[in-house]
Amino acid sequence: MNKQQKKITLDSDSIKISEATHHDPFSILGRHIKNKQTQVKVYLPYAETVSITGYGELQRMTDTDFFEAPLKSAKTLKHYELHGVDKEGHPFKFYDPYDFPSQLPEFDQHLFSEGKHWHIYRKLGAHSYKVDGINGIHFAVWAPNAQRVSVIGDFNHWDGRCNPMRNLGRCGIWEIFIPNLDAVCLYKFEILNAETKEIMTKVDPYGQEFEFRPQTASIIRQKKDYQWKDSQWMKQRCKHDWLHEPMSIYEVHLGSWQRDVRGNFLNYRELASQLVEYVKELGFTHIELLPITEHPLDASWGYQTSGYFAPTSRHGSPDDFRYFVDYCHENEVGIILDWVPAHFPKDSFALARFDGSALYEHEDPRKGEHRDWGTLIYNYSRNEVKNFLLASAVFWLEEFHLDGLRVDAVASMLYLDYSREENDWIPNMYGGNENLEAIDFLRDLNSVTHDQHPGTVIMAEESTSWPQVTRPTWTGGLGFSMKWNMGWMHDILSYMSLDSIHRKHHHDQLTFGMLYAFTENFVLPFSHDEVVHGKGSLLSKMPGDEWQKFANLRLLYSFMFTYPGKKLLFQGCEFGQGAEWNFNQALDWFQLDYPQHKGIQTLIKDLNKLYVKHPALFQHDFDHEGFEWIDCHDIQQSVISYRRKTAEEDLVIVLNFTPNPRENYRIGVPAEGTYIEIFNSDSSYYWGSNVGNGQVISEPEAWMNNPHSVTLTLPPLAAVVLKL
Repeated sequence: MNKQQKKITLDSDSIKISEATHHDPFSILGRHIKNKQTQVKVYLPYAETVSITGYGELQRMTDTDFFEAPLKSAKTLKHYELHGVDKEGHPFKFYDPYDFPSQLPEFDQHLFSEGKHWHIYRKLGAHSYKVDGINGIHFAVWAPNAQRVSVIGDFNHWDGRCNPMRNLGRCGIWEIFIPNLDAVCLYKFEILNAETKEIMTKVDPYGQEFEFRPQTASIIRQKKDYQWKDSQWMKQRCKHDWLHEPMSIYEVHLGSWQRDVRGNFLNYRELASQLVEYVKELGFTHIELLPITEHPLDASWGYQTSGYFAPTSRHGSPDDFRYFVDYCHENEVGIILDWVPAHFPKDSFALARFDGSALYEHEDPRKGEHRDWGTLIYNYSRNEVKNFLLASAVFWLEEFHLDGLRVDAVASMLYLDYSREENDWIPNMYGGNENLEAIDFLRDLNSVTHDQHPGTVIMAEESTSWPQVTRPTWTGGLGFSMKWNMGWMHDILSYMSLDSIHRKHHHDQLTFGMLYAFTENFVLPFSHDEVVHGKGSLLSKMPGDEWQKFANLRLLYSFMFTYPGKKLLFQGCEFGQGAEWNFNQALDWFQLDYPQHKGIQTLIKDLNKLYVKHPALFQHDFDHEGFEWIDCHDIQQSVISYRRKTAEEDLVIVLNFTPNPRENYRIGVPAEGTYIEIFNSDSSYYWGSNVGNGQVISEPEAWMNNPHSVTLTLPPLAAVVLKL
């Protein structure tokens, strides 16, 4: 047959199928009525012979990879099975994917288009599925501007001609059910750009497991229901009153907390036994993970996410991570995940220009690109994009039983001109710099998660003076549970970095935070951001000789644990690691062989015990009833004192920010009696000088607006806590 005859053999639709450019392969392939007769037509590029089980062989269309035949008694046949031999002599047998109708109900399509399908991750992506008793995998992906989308994988030679998908029309979703796919396999989506005709290979935005980097394919596994053991925890969480309970958070980067002897990542199950036991021993109530959502670049620490529904394969499988969370809950440790809905990486294999258009991002870089970070900004005005992110949040809380999310870079979401030059941003419809669509998204995020999963917490990393971040949405707030107190953190670190002789000139940095302490629900964070990019470790920020550096660090932590607000401390800070954090290696655990570092760790352990044991230190973290200054004006001696209190308990805290011990230092106290020193950061247990008070008896001398007073010896660079 010559070339001219070959062209005549195939009609235009068949040519498009063979060239993988057809937008509707289901209209050509599969079972159709032709001349009042049922015909079967299949396109199998790698087949040598093809038959329909029980019906005989299909005929190859000359010089093509199309096979067709009439199908008699078709009305009695639910689905037909193809079998044959491929061109390498291997047998195959499977049901024809093009003999199955759409498996995505219109109701799901509608909810997704409205941006209100909180469990769309159960529909989009790749899922084990059964149709008419036949097992397989259902694939679905949102790519409204593509000309053609195919599933490619190790099951079809990564060839986009083999399994082109069905376009469901207005909703922009493509889908296909591929029978007999029930083993472990790898897959991606191949997308034909309708404008440029470029063929793109993309990972599944809803993929729930990925290959180990630098490989990027999504993974399908046989679904196994993990048997959770944390039912009691989950039941109690629904009634959890986190506002009035202690929360001390240990922030962790799993890739650098600890590694094996060869320097490799630990599995989630190994981390469960080692990390949870460590956290429990030190008395932290929660672990917060830097993003373990899948990401291509180690150096991003997880903040440039490409897999919003997948725990990173660096540490094992999704069920391994479920085990990690389960183990946390069995040991009464909460688990929070850093989650990044503000931006995503430009990597061509992931979300960037997903279907050839700016689908998840904005077309205009003045709205769609973070210049500082080299990432893209989500288009929150698009329902399907909002739904993608909202479903991701629900996914982690529901499918992995996480107790909360810490939302990264909220400030960058709120302001259209965030970190931009004067002419490099577009005002909103009212001419302002507020990102109205992002504000709506954040309110939806908090409303949905708190409604769907009561007792969970959503925290904002928000560094500006935006009002009502942690106030209810129905009062005009953003609805977050808590907000990081970046102002307090910057003030206190700036103050503590000063030599003690200069501190009296900056006394307001100690006290200013109390002017706004109860305007939001604050977390006090000493996070990973303070120990990277040349900032040095917390220990290295402290002035003075070695003893003073450690004393200052003990004083800093004592201030944090006695100040109103929940607590957060990054890994390594709990033992005063000397070096700046390096994400590429484990912490410097050897330093615990030295008494000064061991003393810091013991201090943190005792501060956590003190904090959890005494309701005065946590019950009124977010309202003024729990705090009262005794004296905030002793500027010359750099001393402050205050009360933390409930109706049943009253603690007196005194902090000396100079290396000079102060004897016969009088402070006012609220009641007559004997005051016991229940904590002293200068204790020899912590490598301190062991200057202290034991117990003191009040005197009926009014002082500092209190009816009684006590005379104390203040240890150098130290805090003491007294209880009546």
